[in-house]
Amino acid sequence: MRLRRVVGQCFAMRCAELWGEGLKRMSRRSNGLAGIWAEAQRQQQRQSEARARQQREYERQQRAYQRDVVRSQREQQAAYRQQREAEARRRTEEMDARVAALEGLLVAGCRAPAFGAGSLGRTERLEPFAPGPLAHPVPMPDPNHYQAQGGGWTAQRRAQAQAEARARFEYDWHAAQAAEAQRQEQLAGYQRQYEQWAEGQRAEIRRHNAGIAEMTAALRGGDPEAAVDYFSAALYASAAWPDGFPRAISAAYDPAARQLVLDWELPRYDVVPETKTVVYMPSVDQDKERPRPVTQRRALYRDVLAQCVLLVLHDLFAADEFGALESVALNGFVDDHDPVTGRRAQIFLATVMASRPVFSRLNLEQVSAVDCLSDGLRGQLSARPDQRTPVRTGRRPDDVGDVVVTHGGDEDPDLLEMDPIAFEGLVAELFRAMGMQAVTTQRSNDGGVDVDALDPAPIRGGKIVVQVKRYRNTVPPTAVRDLYGTVQDAGANKGVLVTTSKFGPGSHTFANGKPLELVSGRELVDLLHRHGLRGRLGTGERGGPAAPAVPAQRTAPDDGDTGPDDYSVLGMSWTGRVALDVCALVCQGNRVLSDDHFVFFNNLRTPDGAVRAVPPTAPDKAAIQVSFDALPATADRFVLVAAIDPAANPEADLAGFTDAHIRLLDPSRAEQGRLEVSDGRSGETALVLGSFRRRANGDWDFVIGGKGYGGGLEELVQDYGIEVA
Repeated sequence: MRLRRVVGQCFAMRCAELWGEGLKRMSRRSNGLAGIWAEAQRQQQRQSEARARQQREYERQQRAYQRDVVRSQREQQAAYRQQREAEARRRTEEMDARVAALEGLLVAGCRAPAFGAGSLGRTERLEPFAPGPLAHPVPMPDPNHYQAQGGGWTAQRRAQAQAEARARFEYDWHAAQAAEAQRQEQLAGYQRQYEQWAEGQRAEIRRHNAGIAEMTAALRGGDPEAAVDYFSAALYASAAWPDGFPRAISAAYDPAARQLVLDWELPRYDVVPETKTVVYMPSVDQDKERPRPVTQRRALYRDVLAQCVLLVLHDLFAADEFGALESVALNGFVDDHDPVTGRRAQIFLATVMASRPVFSRLNLEQVSAVDCLSDGLRGQLSARPDQRTPVRTGRRPDDVGDVVVTHGGDEDPDLLEMDPIAFEGLVAELFRAMGMQAVTTQRSNDGGVDVDALDPAPIRGGKIVVQVKRYRNTVPPTAVRDLYGTVQDAGANKGVLVTTSKFGPGSHTFANGKPLELVSGRELVDLLHRHGLRGRLGTGERGGPAAPAVPAQRTAPDDGDTGPDDYSVLGMSWTGRVALDVCALVCQGNRVLSDDHFVFFNNLRTPDGAVRAVPPTAPDKAAIQVSFDALPATADRFVLVAAIDPAANPEADLAGFTDAHIRLLDPSRAEQGRLEVSDGRSGETALVLGSFRRRANGDWDFVIGGKGYGGGLEELVQDYGIEVA
């Protein structure tokens, strides 16, 4: 029993131990599942918080983006508003400047230099002879540079090496001698051509100056025609008149009274700006023009008319260095619609007769123009010129006599609108007026000749064939080539091409040195008026005075139609593998207009777009596009240069720049002409290829360059006034 009890106790104790261990194992298992669940809950919480943070960051970025958009829109709106306000201010300032120029017209005119006969003469100083590379003799080989190369160990081999060196030297020496002889021959020929050209230029200048002397002598003698021509030239040469002011004149001279009688065209009422200020209205996004008060505009217009009359009198008396004027009778008119008949007519708004003694006592810079004209000179000025209320005129040019000369009026026929047959007849009449025999040809089978002329002069005369081109655009060089072929076929002494437009550089280059003469539209109008004939080019090109010495007012060329397609492409080609940068400079004389007018690899166009670098077409290696008509009026030279590309050929020079030329291309890249340029030389890294130079009639001639620089493009541009930091 005792044993059974002990065994039972032991069994119970063991069961208790096992039960406790089971409970412990169950507790550990329970704790493991709870930890896993808790960790999953924590991860889920962290992911939820991360998503919340991302959402908050996204919302913050969206709010920032919206703020940026709103701020950008506000800035754009502010910039746009500032731009429109600035444009409105600019327009207002422009009108204020126009009004200021009108108010100061008389003062500016009195301060301008007076016209004189001396300004009509031309100097015989010509451009000096510049042969370019031909001026440099061909260097002769140095015998010290022809040493025997190797000699071997035997006397025979050394003698053979010396003979080979001597043979190389003699060959190079003879080649250099031949090249030098050719250079001297070319230089002599070039010199003869220059002397012939210079003599022709001097002869023309002497004829011009002789005509001036003849006119001044006639003026001193009281010749009516000379007086009208000279004083008309004085009015046309005045720089005081603003752009757009008319200059039509009809004049006659009374030698007995020493009085010039003239009708002078005055500006119309629209010369005074109708708008006073321009204000930008942001609420409607429009410019509002505030009108100038009517009373102010009328008063200013009346004052402008009085200033014009006084300025004409001032220019005439100031130009009278011969004592030809005792008085001037002036009638001022506007070319407008008559309010009574509705027809176009000359409506006289001012008239005055001013004597020299009375006028010389006036201080025009301090007067009230209206009071001076009406009270000081006892003239008449329309009380309502804005309504074209006329005044009764005094003495008129037709009252003086038969010698009445008219310039610039609309009675001159428009050459651009003239019938082609009538135009050819006018050109033939011009040649007859110049002392030649001239007839128009038949319309068919004329062989490209419109007018046959014969100059009876014994030395310079002979048969002349004339072609007439009533063009608006620039005459292509092909027409000049065709004329040259016609001259050769007809056996003529000279060919003349007359046009209503102008000629480009390619035409002048081809005609240089050939028996050809090119007459542009401007020159044609001058010739017509010089020989008593009439003609004008459209509404904006009026004939100048008829005297040989008339200095035409030249501005930017305006012959023909000039549009965005009216440009030339200058394609540059050369042999050799040297890499070059071809650049262009727009200059006045030898100074570039500004740094922006230097077109190169870092500035591919001028501000006005008249010059720009363009991709070349084969076989050209570089190309420059230029619209000569769009160049600034102050520019008289367009210079092309080439320089070594230091990045591609840092050690090279221009010795490899040979057989170079410039192709003249039209907008379709068709070749119109070719210009030869100088080769490069050893030691030079930049070279002036040549320059196009503006002629007095607005055309451009090409002058070959040749000046080289050892300091590269930097040294070259410094020579043209560009500062290199």
